[in-house]
Amino acid sequence: MRIPTIFVLILLVLSMLATVALYADFQSGYYAPVGASSLAQQTPPKLSLDADYEVGMYPIYPALFPSGDGVTEVKAYCNTCHSPRYITMQPPLPAAVWTAEVNKMVNSYGAAIPDDAKQKIIEYLQTHFTHETRKRS
Repeated sequence: MRIPTIFVLILLVLSMLATVALYADFQSGYYAPVGASSLAQQTPPKLSLDADYEVGMYPIYPALFPSGDGVTEVKAYCNTCHSPRYITMQPPLPAAVWTAEVNKMVNSYGAAIPDDAKQKIIEYLQTHFTHETRKRS
């Protein structure tokens, strides 16, 4: 039984294509130091001498806390690890959750809040940031 010539020719072409593809795959991430200096660099745009390239300050909006007993402690101690705005961004939480959150900050995250200030913070958050007490503007 003789193999047709066309079949041998197709097999030869396919093996050559596979060899080229394999070689190209090995060479795809290789850059010789000789060719590195010949890579074309894009020139930076020319800056105009009479233009103003300054950018204004990013506006920072302070968190607005309702006045009350404990607001000073909240602003002083809760600003140590995160922005006070983080408190005002929270949805209204039940009083027990605020107690758990403040205790988590002290016990788990190591916030240095004295016990008397911690109690004032808890009472302030429960007074102003629960479902029943949160005032929406």
